[in-house]
Amino acid sequence: MNPKAASFFAHVAIRVRRLAVAAVGVTVLALGIALIILPGPAFVVIPTGLAILAIEFAWARRCLCSVRAIVAKRLPVLTLLRKSTIKSLRHSGNPVVRWMHRNPRLK
Repeated sequence: MNPKAASFFAHVAIRVRRLAVAAVGVTVLALGIALIILPGPAFVVIPTGLAILAIEFAWARRCLCSVRAIVAKRLPVLTLLRKSTIKSLRHSGNPVVRWMHRNPRLK
């Protein structure tokens, strides 16, 4: 295959990936927004949609960071639960728990 065609296909593949991520992310985000009115876990689905969109878009990454800050500010109990769980499980043989204990952001 000539280099020009390879470059074209690489460019098309990037565009298709970005379009697929956008379609899935917007769908999940719209579902989360609908779940604000409908019964369902909107507080879980909306950040999930933002996380999917943040794979490709900087605006979604910034929005997700602000959502994380709001949740951390409003729900400090979750942080305490996470810390106590890690401390109680740190002596287990699970390598994931050992990694979480060594991670300075989670202490």
